[in-house]
Amino acid sequence: MRVRLDHDRPRRIGQPEAILCEGKALADLDAILGALQGRPTLLTRLAPERHAALAAPPKDYDPASRTAIVNGCLPARTGRVRVVTAGTGDLPVALEALRTLRFGGLSPDLIADIGVAGLWRLEEQIESIRDSDAVVVVAGMDGALVSVIGGLVGVPVIGVPTSVGYGAAEGGRTALNAMLASCAQGVLVCNIDNGFGAASAVLRILEARAR
Repeated sequence: MRVRLDHDRPRRIGQPEAILCEGKALADLDAILGALQGRPTLLTRLAPERHAALAAPPKDYDPASRTAIVNGCLPARTGRVRVVTAGTGDLPVALEALRTLRFGGLSPDLIADIGVAGLWRLEEQIESIRDSDAVVVVAGMDGALVSVIGGLVGVPVIGVPTSVGYGAAEGGRTALNAMLASCAQGVLVCNIDNGFGAASAVLRILEARAR
């Protein structure tokens, strides 16, 4: 058997299985979709051409974030979450985080293009960012926006380095190392381009608060 779905995951961790589509054969993706049995499921890294090639392409598909939602979202939950980007080049990763949060029952806000090259843009938005239960900060290049926001707000800050940037950015490794080395205490960091992982961390944080 090539496909074994983890239907028990919601009981164990409070979140359903998500399907990473990248690297999977189309036949396996078709088999997964056929085995969901009405369970709400998020598909990530589903390229537009692969979505179109599926036997029954999900209708709730967003090509910008390369995500699809199958069988609807999870029940609505409370929580004010902002997803912030340093630049517009970081938007695909930020949109993956947004779609994951919406699938998880939240109504997050996007605040885009407020990177450190023009700090006045962050100053205009900082009160809105402070009025959050959690903030996801998506940034490439030097990843500096995470440290700046981490030093200005008192809520959980989750950094997502992106692969955006010129040569020395090294495909996101410079931003990743900068975020890991941040002196803004308590900042959390996800893997490069992993908007899904950051959003999942937010959902865990809010679930723990609700207990």
